[in-house]
Amino acid sequence: MSSMRRPLTMLVPAVALVLATSGAAVATTQDRGQPAVTEAWSAAMQRPSAGFEPNWSETGFSDQSVRQVVRVTAAGSQVRIRLSNQYGGSPLKVAGATIARAGQGAAVSPGTLRHLTFGGGARSVVVPAGGEVVSDLAGLRVKPLESLTVTLYLPETTGPATTHLQGYATSYRASGDRRADTGGAAFEQGESTHSWYYLSGVEVSGAPVRRDTVVAIGDSITDGFGSGNDANTRYPDQLAARLSAAGLSRPVLNAGIGGGMVLSDSAWYGEKVGTRLDRDVLDNPRVGTLIVLAGLNDIGFSEVDLPTFKPNPDRSVAELIAGHRAIIKRAHAQGIEVIGGTLLPMEGAEYHTAESADKIHRLNQWIRTSGEYDAVVDFNKAVADPQNPERLRSAFDSGDHKHPNAAGYRAMADAFELDDLS
Repeated sequence: MSSMRRPLTMLVPAVALVLATSGAAVATTQDRGQPAVTEAWSAAMQRPSAGFEPNWSETGFSDQSVRQVVRVTAAGSQVRIRLSNQYGGSPLKVAGATIARAGQGAAVSPGTLRHLTFGGGARSVVVPAGGEVVSDLAGLRVKPLESLTVTLYLPETTGPATTHLQGYATSYRASGDRRADTGGAAFEQGESTHSWYYLSGVEVSGAPVRRDTVVAIGDSITDGFGSGNDANTRYPDQLAARLSAAGLSRPVLNAGIGGGMVLSDSAWYGEKVGTRLDRDVLDNPRVGTLIVLAGLNDIGFSEVDLPTFKPNPDRSVAELIAGHRAIIKRAHAQGIEVIGGTLLPMEGAEYHTAESADKIHRLNQWIRTSGEYDAVVDFNKAVADPQNPERLRSAFDSGDHKHPNAAGYRAMADAFELDDLS
């Protein structure tokens, strides 16, 4: 189904960085972009947590370099990064940062490493507790679907680190200052995890600026659980690749958080969609389309019962519809089109019950038929087993009967009408 685009409201916050007497740049207010800058990659930030696999967020870093690999979805001739200390208990000192095109493993492509500066030329920066900074723009030509490495040198003990837990991309750390290393040996001989730390965005400049960014918000299915590490096969990744192949390349950003909910903040995983909607979607003046796939965890478990995932019968479909309506209303107020995604089937999953299945049916019926979304993408139909629509098709099942695998995420990306993203 085609969408009717609403009038666009451009909201562009100002830059606010000042130089401290030490020569390090210090952020005084949050910066979410300038008119000539487009966000090419982002991650929704979370508080430190043990998560489902080992990560460094609770212990943090001390005299270590962290190299992280991300894939951008927008082109430009200049780049900059955003660093978040949203959940930090003290100021974060970053003694230096570099960016480069990614090579094999932790290595970078020869001749592409750039030292980043902050606040008009300082190599180091202090990120206030609860704050965010952006670097200055650096000359580096990048293409859509190209991977970049960002390396941070953290000379002092950081304490617990603001993170994105389920990055499904290898992040490396090594002792000492390794930001200028073009080879990957020091990092590959060190430690690695599949989370991101402090890095909340990569932005590009030098290309035509349009309001055509697509943001996908949701839970672990949007986040890409089951897609595999370092594969870039989450459904938003594969949607970006599909758009590029069709000659419709545009930024596609992933604002999924595993375990996230519509109606409840989670001490384990992060704030509910409504709590983080401004930060992760609405404050970005380039967003033209929002995709919402959310509600399965509200139906599936209660926060107090984590990590047992006991079925939670307390959240009604009426409450979930009200939560979806609030998201739609806030996005429309910013001139953003909103696409509603139907919830996936989950028979065989740990918190599937007859009651949870009924709630999925009723919420999906509202998403499909209410007309309150500008368009609908029927993820449920795309991945359901034709012989038993209550289950994921076996070829699309990652193994837990709830999260798709890479092929399932491809089917989800293929379910979009590309006209709804124009």
